[in-house]
Amino acid sequence: MSQSSSRLVELDFFRGLVLLVIVVDHIGGSILSRVTLHAYALCDAAEVFVFLGGYATATAWASLCARKTEAVARRRFIRRSFEIYRAFVVTAVLMLVVSAILLACNVDAPNLTVDDLDDLTLAPAAALRDIVLLRRQPYLAGVLPMYAWFALGAPLALPLARTKPWLLLAGSLALWALAPLVAPHLPHVEDMQWDFNPLGWQLLFVLGVIARTQPVFQRVSAHRFGWIVTVAALGVVAAAAVYRLHLGSDGLDAEFKRNLAWFRVLNFLGVAWLTAHLIRHGWAKRLARALPWIGLVGRKGLLSFVAGAVISLVVDSMLYWYTDGYLNVPLGLAADAVALGSLLLVARASDPLRRLLPAKAKACA
Repeated sequence: MSQSSSRLVELDFFRGLVLLVIVVDHIGGSILSRVTLHAYALCDAAEVFVFLGGYATATAWASLCARKTEAVARRRFIRRSFEIYRAFVVTAVLMLVVSAILLACNVDAPNLTVDDLDDLTLAPAAALRDIVLLRRQPYLAGVLPMYAWFALGAPLALPLARTKPWLLLAGSLALWALAPLVAPHLPHVEDMQWDFNPLGWQLLFVLGVIARTQPVFQRVSAHRFGWIVTVAALGVVAAAAVYRLHLGSDGLDAEFKRNLAWFRVLNFLGVAWLTAHLIRHGWAKRLARALPWIGLVGRKGLLSFVAGAVISLVVDSMLYWYTDGYLNVPLGLAADAVALGSLLLVARASDPLRRLLPAKAKACA
């Protein structure tokens, strides 16, 4: 992938597209989710989201170092880690509040955080403490603790990515290999585990960082045997698509996703390699310019994720309750339109609201 700033438009576009896909993928009766990445691959939007997170982190780090100093960049990412942690707490509370409201309205659905609410009712102080200590991660909030750790580790990873990328990659692979052994020791309450093991998923984050700081794609694709990598990527993507279309999700349990199984990584790398060719030929840039509203969602990444989590839970629960869990194409499409439209509305409204709030604060003063 290119290291030039001209690629930022593609970065925003792909981040926005992934956030929109994540919203519909968490709606059980969604029709659009039948044609998103997870329907044809052994990986899904989560892999893309984490990889792009690493790419965006490296972009922001390079910009801060160029405009200011590396010390400023380190402090900014430490603050960013706490911002993501705060967003996790907010998202966790919102999941509980939304679930409580829907249950009070007699809306019952599989993804409502019933167990967390029961524990909160029985021992509110202990339940809230568990959330603050990351021992309890309500539905859809679980990706944010992982991201907080990534932001905290960025000041260590980014200098290595620029000067000793192979050392960084070797360390990342070692952590990934150890991830399943460490998973049971991550802080968690009984009968609950982290949805995303950060020691496993850091591999994709590091690959995103390296893709931004080192011209890996350019060098390999320009080599006289670079076409072999492209053919191999096509083969991996095609084989995964055949498996998914013929065998569905047989054998793909939650443990494989939690610890980032090797076949998910391999499938994602195939998809990423082919996508890099689209970027090189300008197709992604043309799409990004034709659909600027998708890039807007990508630029509001953290806000869009938190809002998307709430929107997904509400729309999924209402659709399940209304259809009794059966697939309904017209209502599924309507749910997709409501969910995507709501997220776009949040992204568009965020800047005017941000400008309005300081003005109101000054007026009150």
